[in-house]
Amino acid sequence: MKRFGLSKKERIKLKRHFNLVYTKGKVIYSPARKVKATYYQEDNHEQTGVKVAFAVHKKAGNSVWRNRVKRLLRESYRLNKSGLVETAIQNNKLLLIVFSPYGINQKNNKKIYLKDIMPEVIDLMMKIREDI
Repeated sequence: MKRFGLSKKERIKLKRHFNLVYTKGKVIYSPARKVKATYYQEDNHEQTGVKVAFAVHKKAGNSVWRNRVKRLLRESYRLNKSGLVETAIQNNKLLLIVFSPYGINQKNNKKIYLKDIMPEVIDLMMKIREDI
């Protein structure tokens, strides 16, 4: 796996994985309550590592704004994932995470930048890493 890549193998694509995350997963919020992460960890799974998804609700804004937020979330995760992935592999766990904006929408934030999102995502990843 590339250190700074985000391949298709690292994405949540199966409906049953999404159902696991949303039904049995834990929800945590960033300190400024801009971003939330819903995650589920599975022990002794044949597959170890981290799988992620990025979701933005339709009511958050128009498609251009929603896609930008997803790109920023993806980039923030991609640049800072190494510690979280190593911890999950060392502990022999499969970790499923869905990142989504919580306190931000197009009405309140016309323009959104990476500097607004990245610290929030990093903090969420640290909280998840401590919980593993």
